[in-house]
Amino acid sequence: MKTRSTLSALAPAATRHRVLLSIAVLALFPLVMPFHALAINILLFGLFAAGYNLTFGYTGKLSFGHAAFYGTGAYGCGILIANHGVPWPLAVAAGVVLGGLVALLIGMLAIRTRGIYFAMVTLALAQCVYFAAFHSTSLTGGDNGLRGVNVPALQLGGWQLDLLQPLNRYYFMLVFVAVAIWVLSRILNSPFGAVLEAIRENEQRARASGFDVERTKLLSFVISGLFCGLAGALTAINLATVGIDMLSYHTSGQVMMVALLGGMGTFFGPFIGAGTFLAMEHALTAVTERWQLIVGVMFIGLVLFFPKGIWGSLLARMER
Repeated sequence: MKTRSTLSALAPAATRHRVLLSIAVLALFPLVMPFHALAINILLFGLFAAGYNLTFGYTGKLSFGHAAFYGTGAYGCGILIANHGVPWPLAVAAGVVLGGLVALLIGMLAIRTRGIYFAMVTLALAQCVYFAAFHSTSLTGGDNGLRGVNVPALQLGGWQLDLLQPLNRYYFMLVFVAVAIWVLSRILNSPFGAVLEAIRENEQRARASGFDVERTKLLSFVISGLFCGLAGALTAINLATVGIDMLSYHTSGQVMMVALLGGMGTFFGPFIGAGTFLAMEHALTAVTERWQLIVGVMFIGLVLFFPKGIWGSLLARMER
């Protein structure tokens, strides 16, 4: 009984201080990973999944097109740095804005559809973005990708931060992710966040209550695109290259799996899902070439026995 009461008290505390707890966990994360490059990949893909979760988990719209925002954010940032020598802060900002603009264009065409139709329309439009980038060889590098996205060492007063060191690069990326986490929490705690959850639970009732459902869903979609664009821009800097696969429907499928694994509609779930998925991929690729089959079976098992995802199931247990 004492253990149960302790767990039930932890749940509201974890929700109340979720930003600080999330940042604290992420700050300690590279210290327990086998190597820092994997920690960076998990951090950035977790941010991508957090942006996706705003549409999928909190608004209830299943999208198969979020790779378009992730990839355009990466290409927008990468092209400005590699081809035009734009300073990296402006390039990152441009990648974020470009991700939001593509989300606005796709959302204006897709947001009035529902269910599987919305998923298919977003998939089709995202593939249009993919093929446009694939055939724009002079701009994006086409199938070979974009190379030369190099950021020099940062001068912070009298201190120099070398981004070639993986641990330095991780904490550099963590600053952006921490700000994004704080902004996301503010959005979800606002009346706008409450309307998103109302639409997810019962769209007809939300419309009958006087809310502009279509405009709210479109705004949610655009904000999601901004977060995904930031994740893409940071990934371009991390890898110093942008591959065309970042725009592929495989990437959209992966981020959906990550959101489900961590817990749809939970705050820290996307990072848990990213850590689980990428850690399994890293461990299994060293053992077998058929790692995707094993990951698929494990994913099915997790969905069947933990329908709320790993973090969602843990929170539900603590609340009980």
